[in-house]
Amino acid sequence: MAKNGDGSSALPRTGRLSRGAIAGMAVARAGLAHLGHKAQSLTRDDAQQALARTAHEAELGRILFAALNQLKGTALKASQLMSMELGFLPEGMRQELARAHYQVTPLNRAVVIKVLRQELGGEPHTLFQHFEPQAFAAASLGQVHAATLTSGEAVAVKLQYPGMAASIGSDMRMLRSLLQTLGGHSDALPKSSIIDRVMADIEIKLAEELDYQHEAQALQWFAQHLTLPGLVVPQPVMDRTTKRVLTLQHLPGQHLNEWLKAQPSQAERDRYGQLLFDTFLHCAFVLRRLQADPHPGNYLFMPDGQLGLLDFGCTRVLDAGFCRAVSHVWSALLHRPLDSDALQQAYQDLGLVSPTLRKDDFCNRLLPALADMQAWQRLPFTVPVYDFAQHPAYPGTKPEHQRTAVEFLQAVPPDMPYFDRAYLGLTQLLKALGARVRTTNPWIH
Repeated sequence: MAKNGDGSSALPRTGRLSRGAIAGMAVARAGLAHLGHKAQSLTRDDAQQALARTAHEAELGRILFAALNQLKGTALKASQLMSMELGFLPEGMRQELARAHYQVTPLNRAVVIKVLRQELGGEPHTLFQHFEPQAFAAASLGQVHAATLTSGEAVAVKLQYPGMAASIGSDMRMLRSLLQTLGGHSDALPKSSIIDRVMADIEIKLAEELDYQHEAQALQWFAQHLTLPGLVVPQPVMDRTTKRVLTLQHLPGQHLNEWLKAQPSQAERDRYGQLLFDTFLHCAFVLRRLQADPHPGNYLFMPDGQLGLLDFGCTRVLDAGFCRAVSHVWSALLHRPLDSDALQQAYQDLGLVSPTLRKDDFCNRLLPALADMQAWQRLPFTVPVYDFAQHPAYPGTKPEHQRTAVEFLQAVPPDMPYFDRAYLGLTQLLKALGARVRTTNPWIH
């Protein structure tokens, strides 16, 4: 990690030409890998072809990840987000990008003081009764410090790493171009229009995450509207908050891994699991606004038995029509025998397939390609109480099924990546908890 002249350890100071060279090298490497793959395919049988295609897509994922890992910053954060877009990338590429873990050496004391002075107009000792210069936690694109207000209230102060916002536009243009170029080396990547839509959504999300005033407003909204018993949303301290500094109520508690080390009872696991599950459905279908960054570090298991919700940097207001269509699609998947007419209409209502799609293609080509993913989605709703300890991992998409999906799925609804990401994160949390959850509900049945 490069050191800045002021002693901070932030992003590498790569200029536009340097970052462009990194992207250009990735394109060249992808081209060479593709030529090698094509040349060797001439001597393979069908079984060997399938294995080689999967290996080739994983190699493209490694090339893309290596470039993003060099660029750091918002580019690497985008890698994490892409890996959580279900069905967006071939499974080999998705798994490679999922390796991304944003890491920056913590800011030293001098830079912390400089950021506070620039953003809040004062020294730590004038802004707070006490401010701990050593960060106690990492945050997405920032770090968190413990502090005490002059009133004596304990707070957490999130500081954004310097220089993050400056690279969003150029990084996303570069990443979009990389994906479009890689698409020429794999027919399992989505259409250009879908790549553009997903990249635009990720760019919006990153811009929102870097605006801490936006997050403070989201905290206020959820604290007012998300009032399920057992939930706690910390209140922001608005006069100690700017675009790059967020001060909020400090919640006591443990994150998931710490909490599990104490070997909680099955009843405790089930209670928290039910609360997480109910919160997701309530947010999606009643409030129609999701906390769309489902990271285990965003939940606190509090000493009084309540669940603290953290990090509202990425939220999504869902369209009412989208919520109705999702309810219809998932409910149609539960019906046995399957009503393919109702399911195809629900897919049309979502905008996933064209009204001109022939029924034969929908039933005999698209549905088999989506069958593994659909079975995984519907599984928790097939019984009144579901044991998430037994829930299988997301199945991914076979290369041949990915190509079929790319052929027939015409668009991705703007809300879908956020909904899918939140649901995937929920299932991972519930599996880690080993929770048994009542899944019967009014929306998916």
